[in-house]
Amino acid sequence: MVFLSTGCKKLLQEQPRSVFTPDYFATTQGVTGGLTALYERLRNLYGQAYYYNSLETGTDEATWGQSADGNFKDMDCSGVGIIQSTSYPTGILWGESFSNINTASGVIQNASGAGVPNSLIAEARFFRAFDYFLLVQTYGGVPLDLGAGELKFNTSTTRTSKRNTVPEVYTKAIFPDLLQAINDLPATGRVTGGVTKTAARLFLSKAYLTYAWWLKNPNNIPTYPAANRTDPNGHDAAWYFQQAYNIATAAIADPGPFALQPTFYDVNVATNDRNSEIVLYADHTQTSEKYNGSSLTYGSGGAPDNFASWMLTWNYPNIQSSGVNSVLRAADQHLGRPWVRMAPTIEVLKNTFADKVNDSRYDGTFTTVYRGNWPLGGNTAPTLINANGMAIHPGDAVLTFLDNDNPGVAYATKNANVGAGVLPARADFVINPGGISRIIYPGIWKLGPYRTDNGTGLGQPNAGSTRPFPIAKFSELYLIAAEAAVEGAATQPGQSARDLVNVLRARAGKWRFNNNGNVVKIEDDSQAMVNATPAVIDINYILAERSREFYGEGSRWFDLVRTQKWGELAATYTICGTNWGDHTPVTVTRTIDPHLYLRPIPQGQLDGMIMSAADKAAYQNPGY
Repeated sequence: MVFLSTGCKKLLQEQPRSVFTPDYFATTQGVTGGLTALYERLRNLYGQAYYYNSLETGTDEATWGQSADGNFKDMDCSGVGIIQSTSYPTGILWGESFSNINTASGVIQNASGAGVPNSLIAEARFFRAFDYFLLVQTYGGVPLDLGAGELKFNTSTTRTSKRNTVPEVYTKAIFPDLLQAINDLPATGRVTGGVTKTAARLFLSKAYLTYAWWLKNPNNIPTYPAANRTDPNGHDAAWYFQQAYNIATAAIADPGPFALQPTFYDVNVATNDRNSEIVLYADHTQTSEKYNGSSLTYGSGGAPDNFASWMLTWNYPNIQSSGVNSVLRAADQHLGRPWVRMAPTIEVLKNTFADKVNDSRYDGTFTTVYRGNWPLGGNTAPTLINANGMAIHPGDAVLTFLDNDNPGVAYATKNANVGAGVLPARADFVINPGGISRIIYPGIWKLGPYRTDNGTGLGQPNAGSTRPFPIAKFSELYLIAAEAAVEGAATQPGQSARDLVNVLRARAGKWRFNNNGNVVKIEDDSQAMVNATPAVIDINYILAERSREFYGEGSRWFDLVRTQKWGELAATYTICGTNWGDHTPVTVTRTIDPHLYLRPIPQGQLDGMIMSAADKAAYQNPGY
């Protein structure tokens, strides 16, 4: 006791921080600590599979998979569930964002006392705007006053709340913070993955674009709290579309360290993570559980694990050859941990990614070929018997999702133990794109796990991915500007909507590797891609290009809500059933009522407020 009370006195006096206070933010340590928390908390949203599901399931990109529970079925709007105030996925953002906003406000309000440069304060401004932008797109108007005044750091608990209107959130919080961030942020991030001038321009241009659509309101979607579709600063939708175009093209012209990757494969291959195209990401690491934020050996199925890719991964380890499992679960980008909670629709494979010859983006998005890896599990057999009684070696294709429907495919329940099909003279089992189901479908390669510490085995396939989860890419600036141009923004020479889209389409035509063929492919189909672009493009074409570029990255619901195209583009979809061997597609109809364009305020928020029943009812979005 004497030793502890004397020799360790300094250690015992240290004060770990579980809360932030104004005086703490007036120190350099406090400012950097608050900013570190803001970066760290990105992992509570990005890679969090239930939040991810809320932005994909129910859109034209995904539906519920065979193992889905209510968290996923509720989102589909197809009669198998219902979104309500107690739905967990729709409340995640609300629960995460306000503490982030308060931390950011603490830095902004108190950091001047620490004598830190404005660039540090600008990082907090970026994140405050970032969270408010997510909130206003999701719930409509949200509170700017957390208890101490609008945009003030709050240190006391408050049990009442008032929602501001959508125009107030944009014009008082999002736009001013991002404009100041653009002015004060450096071109190159303070730390690896740190926010930059380009990141602020990207999100400001996207916020201008989204607000322009809100003002335009082409389909008369209701807003809440009730507000006129007028801008407090007197600008109309056309002005904001123009600003979106101007800011996005300015970012393209002055990119700092950011640039497009030479091929689409390079954007998403794990060996090239954190490349120059990724403007913002939620980071992870395989070198330290502390800094990864979660276990390196098992997955918790909750934040801050990066486990989103599990949802669109089917149970491929059920595949058998010679009566044994020939494709084992591995920490490999093509494989990963199967949860079967979500599934792509047949339309995704046939329509969104119709061109699989010239356009590399289908090959760079999905795992369509499952290859034998049985030696990694200790099976020393040099060959196994697969389709048509033919032998396969390790690394050979065991099961392939075909690029196009082949009427000659013969299905049987016993094939590969998963009800696959066969074609004459092929040693791999096959499935037509028109035969994918809620239980068997191409996995999402672009988000798959990757480890360099696997040794010669299967690695840690049950752990959350240690890859960074992409939040924003430099390529999006081209599509933001193109969308604004389609909506009437005046364009610069060589930067029409078609010009901008064709930059990405030309890149998509450049191949350096056939991902699912597992072979080098040096081919330039960019001219064919450019030639295939319509002379005049519309908003539906922009949305299709966004899906080809960013499929499955957790942005689709925002795209469809922003443009008010959700009810049009996602109203029906086609898919086969939930049983192995079911390859009979059925058409499913969704009911996407206008009130669904806003998510419900979580029930926990309403229950926690000391307000009258009438005030609580008025706080909730209509229809919930």
